Amino acid sequence: MTDRRERALHEGVESLHDADLLAIVLGTGARGEPVGLVAAQLLEAEGGLDSVARSAPHGIAIRRGIGPAKAARLAAAFELGRRVQIGRLRTNSFSVKDHTEVVAWAHPRLSGLDHEEVWLLSLDSRNAVKSARRIARGGAHGCALTTRDVLAPALRDHASAIILIHNHPSGDPRPSPEDLAMTRAIRAACDIVGVPLLDHVVVARGGSSSLFEDSIV
Repeated sequence: MTDRRERALHEGVESLHDADLLAIVLGTGARGEPVGLVAAQLLEAEGGLDSVARSAPHGIAIRRGIGPAKAARLAAAFELGRRVQIGRLRTNSFSVKDHTEVVAWAHPRLSGLDHEEVWLLSLDSRNAVKSARRIARGGAHGCALTTRDVLAPALRDHASAIILIHNHPSGDPRPSPEDLAMTRAIRAACDIVGVPLLDHVVVARGGSSSLFEDSIV
């Protein structure tokens, strides 16, 4: 462990392998197994660092050499990294020209979640983001959303137009039939009140999809 810490301090943490970084966070191993071996076994069992970061703490805690305290420590470390990344992306720092700006904003926030969330971007007359808010949260297989859930906050924000964003925890960004039906219903309601829906973007670990720019709806 001392060697890893010294390398982290003198060479920078970026010089360490994934198992070494996990070992530093874990701190100690199991009886008869050094912390480096416990970290390597965790990576192998979960299928890589991304899977470890997405795993629920109670699922990691049952593995040999981990336990609840170390699992919570790991979850906290991953969440700190995520919050730093999100903090660097200011909500009002971009105007929407196409879905790539939306993906750049949404991907670090949503693609790694193990549950589905729907977010609403309210835009001004120049397509600059006025507000961004989560309007629905569900499980791993979707969440319920009504047109009221979308239009009520959009009208409160005096939005000139809106964009919907949601994630697919499965990692597949392709929209489902339910996504298409929901988008068509919300677009029709938006047209009635005069607040156009400009796009519905799906983000996932495997990429992204724009239902409008890809002419899916």
